[in-house]
Amino acid sequence: MAKPIDMSFDTKVIHAGEPDSKIEGAVSIPIFQSSTFEYAGQTDYNELKYIRLNNTPNHIALHKKLAALEGAEKALVTSSGMSAITTALLTFLKSGDHLLAHNTLYGGTADYVKHDLPKYGIEVDFFNAGNPGDWASKVQPNTKVIYVETITNPLIDVLALDEVVTLAKAHGLISMIDNTFASPVLFSPIQFGFDISLHSATKYLNGHTDIVAGAIIGNEPHMAKITSTLNHLGGSLDPHACYLMHRGMKTLSIRMERQCKNAMAIAKFLDGHPKVTSVNFPGLESNPSHEHAKAFLCGFGAMVSFEVEGGVAEADMVMGRLQYPICTASLGGVESLVTRPVQTSHSLLNDEELSKAGISKSLIRYSVGIESGDDLITDLKQALEG
Repeated sequence: MAKPIDMSFDTKVIHAGEPDSKIEGAVSIPIFQSSTFEYAGQTDYNELKYIRLNNTPNHIALHKKLAALEGAEKALVTSSGMSAITTALLTFLKSGDHLLAHNTLYGGTADYVKHDLPKYGIEVDFFNAGNPGDWASKVQPNTKVIYVETITNPLIDVLALDEVVTLAKAHGLISMIDNTFASPVLFSPIQFGFDISLHSATKYLNGHTDIVAGAIIGNEPHMAKITSTLNHLGGSLDPHACYLMHRGMKTLSIRMERQCKNAMAIAKFLDGHPKVTSVNFPGLESNPSHEHAKAFLCGFGAMVSFEVEGGVAEADMVMGRLQYPICTASLGGVESLVTRPVQTSHSLLNDEELSKAGISKSLIRYSVGIESGDDLITDLKQALEG
């Protein structure tokens, strides 16, 4: 029986992209741990079945599911989030071109565009999210790409995303957005008008802190060009990792529902605590990004960042007293995770770069998991109060 064309998001995460006929009757797609497949008359190199070309049955199922979740024509999985980002950028940028990027980005991305792209003869300028009226002044005749994040890392800002799309279309730019923090649950970039959606699938898409993967999502012909670049650069994802990501994605909706609910409760608690000097979370009505988040997203996300009285020393003590969150670099798993970004995700940035991005050394980033929200708040209370 054919699957219905119209499925809700919660149904798509389970059924979209699944084989029409179960493989040997298996409810779960088996792991096709074969590097090479029998030639079947393909006339296009990119269609040859081969792990490096990211088109084994495990890859194809993921590609179809991801494209369906964000309402796009095509998706690709890659070996990591940075592989997805660098492949997409190098597809549309060459020597002599210019990139326009938001000034607060994930540290790995920021370091790459600032220090590596210029080695290829690619110019980069950064813009401040707070003044969309000035963005157009930074567009040059050789500007080719504009790059932003849906929810920024680690300040949890939501930009005027509609202005980004408008600017890109007015100047013929390729618009790219890192949708990792929002996930397809909260935002569908392609449907909104962006050209390319990127993910560190290590985070919410997989959700179980057991693989590293990336994803690139978009429409033809953009994805055809990206496919060619990816196949040459070799950023392939192993079929076993594909299997784990496919499994993890099936619980994406229910994980994000709990994590977003917990994050809202935690942000409200932190906002009212006398030892907390600032809280970054767009679900708070006082947050500068609140109206943008309400307008563009289907929720406020599961990431919170905050600062406490006493600076770096006190921040470290608070994190050290926490019982549930694990102090580590990543995010988006079922377990809560905590870090000071300057020690992990943004450690590549120097003091001047951190200052320009508005990231303090004492900032704590909290990736909220699916534990009991009451337990997480009780834990935060004891950690703050020593």
